[in-house]
Amino acid sequence: MTTNSTILVTGATGRVGGQVISQLTGTGAAVRALTRNPDTTALPGGVEVVGGDLSDADTLDAALEGVDAVFLVFPTLQADGAAPTVVAKIAEHVGRIGYLSAAGVADNPDKHVGGIIGSHARVERLIEQSGMEWTFLRPSGFAANTLMWADQIRAGSVVRWFYGAATRTLIHEHDIGAVAVRTLTEHGHGGQRYHLTGPSQLTQVEQAHAIGEAIGHPVRFEELAPEIARTELFAGMPATVVDSILNGHAEMVRHPEPVTSTVADLTGTRARTFAQWAIDHANDFR
Repeated sequence: MTTNSTILVTGATGRVGGQVISQLTGTGAAVRALTRNPDTTALPGGVEVVGGDLSDADTLDAALEGVDAVFLVFPTLQADGAAPTVVAKIAEHVGRIGYLSAAGVADNPDKHVGGIIGSHARVERLIEQSGMEWTFLRPSGFAANTLMWADQIRAGSVVRWFYGAATRTLIHEHDIGAVAVRTLTEHGHGGQRYHLTGPSQLTQVEQAHAIGEAIGHPVRFEELAPEIARTELFAGMPATVVDSILNGHAEMVRHPEPVTSTVADLTGTRARTFAQWAIDHANDFR
């Protein structure tokens, strides 16, 4: 990419999109952010904020005008029906796209999977067929997902959860953003599927303990049986979604998520640890 390229970032107010926005500033690229509420969105100086909604492709023309590359954070599941028209609309204007997908998406386009992974797979296939140059970022679980424990920790320094031995390689949102910026501003990333992870494996029990270290007092993990978790934590959620969550964590007990060196390989800096993420977000748990 040249220094006068214009890059559109969707999901600009989210954790990953926000990191991409902040890390793109200073690269020489013109940064444009897509948001449903441009009048009330505060972003770093120099970022152009434009209105649009990824659930409605007809709202995107102005945001895509003159854009050289797009970083796409798509609201999978909620807006799956709009995905074909949205990807087609982007391809009308733009030649290069980076897509925030997920680890676990199969490279085999004939493999049908439901849930969030299947949703990401369908968007990947649409992008592959669009004619754009593409790069897929497939991170493991976000470290930020542990914020779902924040209410419990603030209330009683305990995490009542399931499958404490489930072992993950959670990734700091800063590192996803750093890789995204490289793929958007450098050549040589077209057609790549990058599996991004943190630098080490931690069980959920160890994650809770790391949060305790960060906030200065112990956090205890209380194991819930899956059937108890189903009723206490996921009441009202579709059974198929709950099954996917519980079965996925059971699988991570048997087969811990692998560690990759992709963040370090692409950025030159080792991926941030979960302990560092917990320090960075300690106030969220206090």
